[in-house]
Amino acid sequence: MVERRRGGEVGVKWVQAYRGPSFWEALRSQVWPRELMDAALCRSHTLVPARPGFNDIFPTIEQMQKLVKDPVAYRYEHNDGLKCTMLLLGGLIRDFNFSAYLEGQRRPWSTQMYLPMPDGRTTLANFFSPLCYNAEQMYLTGKPTYPIERTLLTTGLTASGVESLFQKGAKVETPHLAIKYQPTKESTFWRT
Repeated sequence: MVERRRGGEVGVKWVQAYRGPSFWEALRSQVWPRELMDAALCRSHTLVPARPGFNDIFPTIEQMQKLVKDPVAYRYEHNDGLKCTMLLLGGLIRDFNFSAYLEGQRRPWSTQMYLPMPDGRTTLANFFSPLCYNAEQMYLTGKPTYPIERTLLTTGLTASGVESLFQKGAKVETPHLAIKYQPTKESTFWRT
């Protein structure tokens, strides 16, 4: 979602994970802006209402603690200073949402990424069809459909996030993720 910023992708300096009690403390301390979190939550089609009715269904931290048994956050900083946070809030939402502050805008911008989410009974997640499609296109044309550096960066972020969890939330410096690239002109979002 952020690789198309001015200058393209420049890599990541560090990653830090928050889980359980450290997650709730970070949320209370505004380690990541609550306004951004709420902007992402407002896009959810699966947000569990904190209370009955139609007004202000956003949960308080105490209400979230009752709903979310194992919260996880991954916070990281890109080499150009952009900070990102990924929240895993199972029990509160079951979809993928995004929010960001855009230059020149006072309020956050947000969207939902429509993905074929499994319902736990009959629907299977179909996350690999886009990957297979892009691999097929690369085999047919001899050219990748997106920068391979993206895969290196996302894999490195994942590994570093897991390492931070293993180190009980220590900040993990990531000089090996000083990966720069320009995104493709065309969107690589899956289209049916």
